[in-house]
Amino acid sequence: MIGFLISAIKIIILLGVLITIHELGHFIVAKLCKVKVNEFAIGFGPAIWKKQGKETNYTLRLIPLGGYNSMEGEEEASDDDRSFSKASIPKRIAIVIAGAMVNIIFAIIIYFTMTASSGTYISNQIDEILDGYAAQSIGLQPGDKIVEGNGQVIKSKKNLNEVVEKSQGKEIITKIERNGEIIEYKIKPSEIKAKVTGIYLDDKCKIVAVQKGSSSERQGIQANDMLLKVNGVSVNGDRNIALQEISQKGVNTMTLMVQRGQEEITIELTPDYETSYILGINLRPAKDNFANRCINGGMQTQEFLVSIVDNLKQLFTGNVGVDQMMGPVGISEVVAKTNGIKEFFEMMALISLSLGVTNLLPIPALDGGKILILLIEAIRRKPMKQETEVNIQLLGFAILIALSLYVTYHDILRIF
Repeated sequence: MIGFLISAIKIIILLGVLITIHELGHFIVAKLCKVKVNEFAIGFGPAIWKKQGKETNYTLRLIPLGGYNSMEGEEEASDDDRSFSKASIPKRIAIVIAGAMVNIIFAIIIYFTMTASSGTYISNQIDEILDGYAAQSIGLQPGDKIVEGNGQVIKSKKNLNEVVEKSQGKEIITKIERNGEIIEYKIKPSEIKAKVTGIYLDDKCKIVAVQKGSSSERQGIQANDMLLKVNGVSVNGDRNIALQEISQKGVNTMTLMVQRGQEEITIELTPDYETSYILGINLRPAKDNFANRCINGGMQTQEFLVSIVDNLKQLFTGNVGVDQMMGPVGISEVVAKTNGIKEFFEMMALISLSLGVTNLLPIPALDGGKILILLIEAIRRKPMKQETEVNIQLLGFAILIALSLYVTYHDILRIF
């Protein structure tokens, strides 16, 4: 019971904060644009506290899972000179976009703070040379600093990984700093191959997703299957055992036993192989100081932003199916399972960024859809017919509700 209450409090705090700051963004920019706001509410349902301001009624409502702004002339016609409908198009776009931008900025601040406080990055200085790989064969040494690769400046492990990945196994013209002297080498990265099954397991060996086009999908493995055995070895719900058995060298074909509903199914699988390239070195962590922590926070935050955009691209290109999206039920489960303040705030940053970016998509009923309508109005130099705009918004709501039901259905399947 206590665990349930703690989980509920986490979910209420997270969703309440994110939706409140979203609406606060709309509210602040509306005020700056001199648009009249009749009510600013935190929560939904019956009001449990009210305060009438100079023109805005501030209310706290019973259900703490949202909030809203009621602007004059936003939903209905108004002759008030300070109504939303009579504001200029740039001002209306600024008001509409503000909620999503606040969510994005909030996520960046939270994620940067968390990552900057967690430590520093991996530098460009070699700590160890691994036996049998390219770096050893050409004579690189511990203490060397890799400062440039194929013309790209290298300051961290991330920069080096990018250069090696782009090389696709071809020679890299590399500049090394050794005892204050710059030495140039030509390094051909070592090739390694790794098994790729295309299945993604949770900690209890439940298959939460199957990569499109992978060998697993071709052999009929499905999301929500429970992995029981690999090559006859019981995994006993231990993800580490499963991964160890899957990655065994010299085994080209493997046998997986999965449970699907009440049925146990045995599937023969020939995994794909993914080629990657390495130099065969370990790099030293950068010195732990304020500047390096900030650099680390900045680099990880940039990767965080790029990953959200990449995920959206994969969704629209079909590389990730809609059934792998996560809705309110799935999000609530993930939030409930967070351990500690740091993990909770990192999840808050992820959801806030996702909420902000998704809201800017040009889909009717989302803020991005409203912005699209305003841009059309600017191009036409006259507003869209109210009936047409209402029908577009209703269509958008219908699409979003249908999508929400579909995603929620798969959320429930993943949980149970």
